[in-house]
Amino acid sequence: MNERLLHTPEGVRDVYDIECRRKKKLIGMLKSVMEKYSYHDIETPAFEYFDIFNRDKGSAKSNEMYKFFDRENNTLVLRPDMTPQIARCVAKYYKDVDLPIRLSYEGKVYKNLHNLQGKLSETTEVGGELINDDSSAADAEILATVIDCFLASGLTEFQIEVGNVNFFKGIVEEAGIDKNIEEKLRTYIHNKNSFGLSEYVKSLELSDKLTETFDRFYNLFGGVEMLDEALTLVDNPVSVEAIERLKRVYNALKVYGYEKHISFDLGLLSRYEYYTGIIFRGYTYGTGDAIVKGGRYNNLLSQFGKDAPAIGFCLVIDELMSALSRQDILIDVDYYDILMLYKREYQEDAIKEAIDLRKSGECVELIRMSERKSLDDYKVYAKEAHFDKIIYYGEEGRSCYE
Repeated sequence: MNERLLHTPEGVRDVYDIECRRKKKLIGMLKSVMEKYSYHDIETPAFEYFDIFNRDKGSAKSNEMYKFFDRENNTLVLRPDMTPQIARCVAKYYKDVDLPIRLSYEGKVYKNLHNLQGKLSETTEVGGELINDDSSAADAEILATVIDCFLASGLTEFQIEVGNVNFFKGIVEEAGIDKNIEEKLRTYIHNKNSFGLSEYVKSLELSDKLTETFDRFYNLFGGVEMLDEALTLVDNPVSVEAIERLKRVYNALKVYGYEKHISFDLGLLSRYEYYTGIIFRGYTYGTGDAIVKGGRYNNLLSQFGKDAPAIGFCLVIDELMSALSRQDILIDVDYYDILMLYKREYQEDAIKEAIDLRKSGECVELIRMSERKSLDDYKVYAKEAHFDKIIYYGEEGRSCYE
């Protein structure tokens, strides 16, 4: 036998036994939180037409997608991102709805990353999207939902970094620079390359005020008081309104009592270009990457035929489980399963009782005992498999072991 067949390709892994049970329970806990905020489930396919995610939509790069072809030679991709799919669905099924729509989802996403460096190319995401509400109250509600999800998972030490891409866009518009220069600036800021940004800005011959603003980009993070400092650096109305909106969001989160989990970072930008306003990332100890990502994307749905504002988030379950494990926060999994063992001559009695127990809601694993195995062997198996109890039909009739 080829041993290679027992291993998964790079970037994917098996999840089984207790880890799988904990993962499913965690997803259920998060979905329960979202149900309390009146989010309704939606399922989307694992693959779509390439154009749903292409560069024009601001989603993943073409070389980061797993692509293949159907019988008509259409280019299909495994979804690298849920948001464009939800936008497509809303444009199709809720085209004439103009009141708020709340949708939640769970599923796998696939990113064909170069040099994974330990990262998974297949991850599980749980998320929510709030459509048809462009208010700062909607921004605050999304962040409150995220915080409640974190708390429901058992995390207490975490922080949500919040920015607003319009702060950067307003400065770009004020400077009158073209798309290529904007992209280079965005890359420097996204990669936290302060030296490269400073040197590049000097070459652009901008005004002293704009040069200072870019030079101080990496200091524009911290508590709400930092927003007042940022206001002194800009005059354009787009950037000013971006800061004022963040203040309104913060004031709403104070009503929720969640302000301690919020910090601000005006240098926070995304690789996805469809974000148009507030943007955020959630971090905790025990993982190097963000556990939650999200933001406002008011222009994306119009590319599918529905002009509507929207904001959403996704929780990366694999990162969340890793953080919980490293912080020694265990998801309790209840075991109520029954292992029912029987000798051949007691088969009818065992089957009938198993039927009755299953009808009453019990989970029963029924095994006709092998002559090569002793009762003690099965007791070891039951302990390792976390059975709650054993029912045994043998020489002395029916016995029960807790």
